[in-house]
Amino acid sequence: MTSQLIVFLLALTAAGSGLIAGVFFAFSTFIMKALAQLPAGQGIGAMQSINRVILGSLVMPVFMGSAVLCILVILVWWFHGTGPGSNAALAGCTLYLVATFGFTVAFNVPLNNALAATDTSAASAPEAWTHYVSRWTLWNHVRTVASFAAAVLLAVATAQIAA
Repeated sequence: MTSQLIVFLLALTAAGSGLIAGVFFAFSTFIMKALAQLPAGQGIGAMQSINRVILGSLVMPVFMGSAVLCILVILVWWFHGTGPGSNAALAGCTLYLVATFGFTVAFNVPLNNALAATDTSAASAPEAWTHYVSRWTLWNHVRTVASFAAAVLLAVATAQIAA
């Protein structure tokens, strides 16, 4: 594989991770804070709507595509050996796959599924909403930092290979 193709692959992976970091950053810094200020039924309803809409948005191909690109980057180094930028690339891809993609599947998605089943008018809605906001936001902070760090590591790898 030519170094120009590897540089393009890494740059694209870094950009995808950076875009996802931006989405997560928005949720961590103001979206969840704004939703938490709403009465529980309204907050739950709004988040249920966001969760439905995001699945059909452009966020999903970027989120999934970045994971696929990370796997491709790892395979390139697996079959073609190490070189300049390989440590940063492998660290960035591992971080994205484990802490961005993996934590989403392990923590945020189950919380979203539980929220989807929550009746906004139930007596237990306020407690469910408080639990959801705190747990979901905690894991989102982790995903934000992980996807940003992955983007930085992938950008460093891109620069090292391009040099």
